[in-house]
Amino acid sequence: MNSSTEEDYLKAIYKLSPKFPDGVLTSAIAEVLETKASSVTDMLKKLSEKGYINYVKYQGVTLQPIGEEVAIRVIRKHRLWEVFLAEKLDFTWDEIHEIAEQLEHIVSVNLIDRLDKYLGFPKFDPHGDPIPDKNGKFQKIKDVALRDLNVGDIAILVGVREHSKEFLQYLENIKLLLGSKIEVINKFAFDESVLVRINGKSEIMLSSLLCKNISVTHEKPKK
Repeated sequence: MNSSTEEDYLKAIYKLSPKFPDGVLTSAIAEVLETKASSVTDMLKKLSEKGYINYVKYQGVTLQPIGEEVAIRVIRKHRLWEVFLAEKLDFTWDEIHEIAEQLEHIVSVNLIDRLDKYLGFPKFDPHGDPIPDKNGKFQKIKDVALRDLNVGDIAILVGVREHSKEFLQYLENIKLLLGSKIEVINKFAFDESVLVRINGKSEIMLSSLLCKNISVTHEKPKK
């Protein structure tokens, strides 16, 4: 059995790995977990001794297969709980993340498998992130950041790359939600803002920061 802190570290390393293919930097882990670099170093040594990671000081961190397995299992629990909170208890998508952060450390595999079945084996959580099945496999879709679209492109909002309450509340306020159809009307080089039409109706100017954190695809994800 792993501690919740160990699971948080393995999950953070897993999520950061695509950005750091040669090894996740200690500073990046510290930033994500909002802790001191010295605390990260201590935990990495512990996880390395347990065989969860490959860690060489100043060379970054990579996950061992068992560490990746733990990380995916935690992510599976987190995203299933988010679906449950949103669909069954009517929490808004800006509320569910913090609660799921607590529930993701529940140990019972049987409970999570039953939760998955109860929810109808969902493929994506309320934020558009894919949910691993009990074997650690999950559906992938080809997505890009909204800022990478060209004028005239039409795409579907399939996820967000920022999960802060402020960001999600803003999207809710402007009615830019999962499944929204987005048409790029114009792009402005001055500040990289983008004028879009949402669901064929309202037009709105979106900032560069917002467009960087919205994932879209020309594919329609399978539910």
